[in-house]
Amino acid sequence: MPQSVSAPIGLTAPHYADRIGFAQLTRRAFEGVDLHPMRDQLLARIAAGTALAGEGLDLSLITQLLGDKAAGLAIQSEILSFHQLFRTPSAAPKPSLRVLALAADIDMGGNTPIEFLLEGSDIELLTLYVVKGVGLPATLPEHDVAIVVASDSEECRDALALIEKAAPNLPRPLLNRPDRIANLDRDKLHRLLAGVPGLDIPATVHATRAQLSDLSEGRIACTEIAGELRFPMIARPRGSHAGVGLAKLDDAAALATYVAGRDEQDFFIARFVDYVSPDGLYRKYRLAMVDRRPYACHMAIADRWDIWYLNAYMAFSEEKRAEEAVFMLHFDEAFAARHGPALAEMSRRVGLDYFIVDCAENQNGELLVFEADNTAVVHNMDSPDVFPYKPPQMRKIFAAFTAMLSRHAKAREGGAA
Repeated sequence: MPQSVSAPIGLTAPHYADRIGFAQLTRRAFEGVDLHPMRDQLLARIAAGTALAGEGLDLSLITQLLGDKAAGLAIQSEILSFHQLFRTPSAAPKPSLRVLALAADIDMGGNTPIEFLLEGSDIELLTLYVVKGVGLPATLPEHDVAIVVASDSEECRDALALIEKAAPNLPRPLLNRPDRIANLDRDKLHRLLAGVPGLDIPATVHATRAQLSDLSEGRIACTEIAGELRFPMIARPRGSHAGVGLAKLDDAAALATYVAGRDEQDFFIARFVDYVSPDGLYRKYRLAMVDRRPYACHMAIADRWDIWYLNAYMAFSEEKRAEEAVFMLHFDEAFAARHGPALAEMSRRVGLDYFIVDCAENQNGELLVFEADNTAVVHNMDSPDVFPYKPPQMRKIFAAFTAMLSRHAKAREGGAA
């Protein structure tokens, strides 16, 4: 039974389903393990009526990892219609802490991949999927601290709203509160961070297909869509991820060609910032903000502005990896020190306990922020032979994350004492 909005939410012994989970299955796929046999075994168990709920959720993830997102999501929604609580066991026989993650029914990239952050720890993870029409239960499973892992995407709005209504009545500390997650939207973040000294974040604004067509044909000016907008500009379909549909448009003719080649009706657009370094290369950084402190996740170096770590081909360049290693080694006294005030003010305004920032340095030396979210993958899957400097850095982030969880849990215990 869903809880009353005004009534305190109690605790009960957890009725969970165990699963292999996101981290282990993603690691197997990353390492080249063929997941088809496992998928077939789980499908056979479902056909025989012997599959457990956790196995069904694992099948959903495997199906997505194998490239069939629609089928994977259909399986997930079917499972979540009758069971919402799942456990990823601790690496220790007796966990030191029990964390409750509040998730949404969305694809595998739509919730914080918290399992990677807890991998190898003595923390037990319980994931409760908050589903429209079901909501939160009247009693929650016993836990020490809770964290919202649903993203700022439109598909998560219902889950975030349900969690927000329940938040005042939750029995344990809640991290990454849902009202703060909503500020990470592309068209909200730039307003939140406007005026931060030493920080450059282009205004990302919504534009309809009709507006872009009018702009491309000269019927309206850039400033009629956004005051700072001009060519060249960046465009992407609204709701797209991982660079799908992302393009740099140098003039009205390029915009006309772009619109003609897309079917979407709504877009995000922003002014283009050329952040090329003096050596002609672009450098893009991913930072993890944990408990208001920045940590280096990676540094991608490429001869193109639209960088992702994969298309920078860092594994194939010893020179690039050497630079990334230096970036991580001296991060605290170099990058983090240069941008310390801007990072601190950004963290204060965003107000989340944990989030990720993709950024660069503009040609004036300011921190150029591309986006911030709470669901980017921070992992320790890269080969230690190729990236020997990465495992210590990832363990540093994971330790900071688990220390944050423990601190909040102990603060609650101290307040109750």
